[in-house]
Amino acid sequence: MATYCLTVARLQLALGHGARRLHVSAAYRAKAVSMSRFEPTSFINYEKLQSNLDIVQKRLSRPLTLSEKIVYSHLDDPHNQDIERGTTYLRLHPDRVAMQDATAQMAMLQFISSGLPKVAVPSTIHCDHLIEAQIGGPKDLARAKDVNKEVYNFLASAGAKYGVGFWKPGSGIIHQIILENYAYPGVMLIGTDSHTPNGGGLGSICIGVGGADAVDVMAGIPWELKCPKVIGVKLTGSLSGWTSPKDVILKVAGILTVKGGTGAIVEYFGPGVDSISCTGMATICNMGAEIGATTSVFPYNHRMKTYLEKTGRGQIASLADEYSHMLVPDEGCEYDQVIEINLDELKPHINGPFTPDLAHPVSEVGAVAEKNGWPLEVKVGLIGSCTNSSYEDMGRAASVAKQALDKGLKCKAAFTVTPGSEQIRATIERDGYSKILEDVGGVVMANACGPCIGQWDRQDVKKGEKNTIVTSFNRNFTARNDANPATHAFVTSPEIVTAMAIAGSLSFNPETDFLTASNGEKFMLVPPTGDELPARDFDPGQDTYQHPPAVGSSLAVDVSPQSNRLQLLEPFDRWSGGDLENLDVLIKVKGKCTTDHISAAGPWLKFRGHLDNISNNMLIGAVNSENDAINSIKNHMTGEYGGVPDVARHYKANGVSWVVVGDDNYGEGSSREHAALEPRHLGGRAIIVKSFARIHETNLKKQGMLPLTFNTPSDYDKIRHDDKITIKGLKTLTPGTPLSALLKHADGSEDTLQLNHTFNETQIEWFKAGSALNRMKELQ
Repeated sequence: MATYCLTVARLQLALGHGARRLHVSAAYRAKAVSMSRFEPTSFINYEKLQSNLDIVQKRLSRPLTLSEKIVYSHLDDPHNQDIERGTTYLRLHPDRVAMQDATAQMAMLQFISSGLPKVAVPSTIHCDHLIEAQIGGPKDLARAKDVNKEVYNFLASAGAKYGVGFWKPGSGIIHQIILENYAYPGVMLIGTDSHTPNGGGLGSICIGVGGADAVDVMAGIPWELKCPKVIGVKLTGSLSGWTSPKDVILKVAGILTVKGGTGAIVEYFGPGVDSISCTGMATICNMGAEIGATTSVFPYNHRMKTYLEKTGRGQIASLADEYSHMLVPDEGCEYDQVIEINLDELKPHINGPFTPDLAHPVSEVGAVAEKNGWPLEVKVGLIGSCTNSSYEDMGRAASVAKQALDKGLKCKAAFTVTPGSEQIRATIERDGYSKILEDVGGVVMANACGPCIGQWDRQDVKKGEKNTIVTSFNRNFTARNDANPATHAFVTSPEIVTAMAIAGSLSFNPETDFLTASNGEKFMLVPPTGDELPARDFDPGQDTYQHPPAVGSSLAVDVSPQSNRLQLLEPFDRWSGGDLENLDVLIKVKGKCTTDHISAAGPWLKFRGHLDNISNNMLIGAVNSENDAINSIKNHMTGEYGGVPDVARHYKANGVSWVVVGDDNYGEGSSREHAALEPRHLGGRAIIVKSFARIHETNLKKQGMLPLTFNTPSDYDKIRHDDKITIKGLKTLTPGTPLSALLKHADGSEDTLQLNHTFNETQIEWFKAGSALNRMKELQ
């Protein structure tokens, strides 16, 4: 049996089951035993995956893309599974689960509700979302440990009881930890965060999901995924100068837009791939979430091998070499769409504001900003986050900062630095990068998500004050970073952020523009440089990992009934068995409605484990098409206007069910299932839109909601705010069969619309049971 493992303890376990013996050096063994960050939680049997793949390839009789190879090798039933890209639902067995602390709360509460004694696959919890950036790393971390003590204790104790590893606050951002420890070529991992695809930089299929999907996998139940289409991105040429890996995905986002990757895996290939570092490939895959892609992936190459070796996983690299034919696409494979990018010609890009697909070359953004009235002064430059916080990223940013310091300059803008992990923090501190970035004016924040997800106690501007920030993050929706809807946020590479923070202007182009030194001399910044990996080994920093005990069944997990942070879940009600009649229109949403609009993060993160409290933020960021107002809708029972959650609660208290009507790509952005749980909790029955983002549509199904789309998109205009809607055809709900909606208008007239759905047989059972969790318990 050709099995390989992530670290020593799992190697020993595997060897006890007849696994292939791999040499482990004494030094590595000592390091693994002394540092729990190397503690393993999964191993993979390439021989089994190859066997599954052989079965599928014989059936399909065609060359396969890399995406197909990894996905199909994880099929529950490779002999009989229907496989048609973009059409059939696949039943899969992912290798592991990862959860960040904000989504892990609800995921673990659902797992507890399932009644199962222990997770069936290796799983981990990562504390990265609840640390607010205020002053600086150490003080912010200490404050977070105090403020979030109840939640951290819950997650740690639940992890210990149910066999889930626990990465403590301060350990770093989930995706960086996965890359450093758990991602490897050919693995299939699901994570309760939309940027889980970061692991594609190591040849992994890593997919963002909601907590209910994670519960399925942790329960050992085959996980369903609509068979993805595959978009190929052919890279030629090589990166050089100011152009970085970030520019690849910024360019792709401009081409495909925020919904162009929906239902597809983006697979990079071509000779240009080898010019990109492993962590650079991870950056590209990470931000692939912003185009709606199921995930993104790169083929195995020497860059990945080097990274595996540098992170203590040389044995994995050796075995990946042996099975490399599985970890690259077949010659002659076909993609559903192909985009070609010549890296020799690619210029530095910056995307925004307010959407990550509004792409501009850095050389042009200043003129575009002037034309559109966007503020040119950069108030804050922010580097780091799960997208761009690698050793290479920090090194290139530091090389720019060093040039400014040598000329007597510091940043004109405020400047923050967020290390992606404790390992990165410790290593860049040891190697002097942190000091350079601090000397130029930077503040090093905690190893956490921080401002990228709105965990930022920003004090330099007032809410409503128009301003510009430039970040190396992945997402820049309205008010996302600082809760200020007037903040114009742009995303770009860390080196461009650093250059613009030094210059203090959005119009600064480091390829052509001059800075003025402290002595009055004009000078230009030379293109940044930075080592791909440290010359010495990484410094792992502090030990921040808690491995679950072998047996945790006797341990207690306490949730106080008086808590305002945590709340045990009650099952949702079953479907009544008939049509849904006379539903009120709670809100008809106008324009972009992301999961940030549906369930805001920032200060609301504290309630992610308490469904009733978090529901007070439901749709408070959405624009009501009736009055173009935010969080102001008409209560049709009282005739008065109120907040969206308040009106929903009033309807629920009076037995009135309701629907939400929305626009295109509804629910884009985060994987947060709270955006589906909250409408269900407050009495919602259906969400009717022009189109859905993938994760949100699935999350709605999981919670017993009806995600429906207009057969004719212009039918959106037929629905009025005071309509009563009856959804017909539920008694005969079957895959591929449309439903209908009868609209009763206040003036006595009526309209009938056709509504489409993507339910399969299994998902219909979720709806009938009231939720996927209810259905799971029925089958136990």
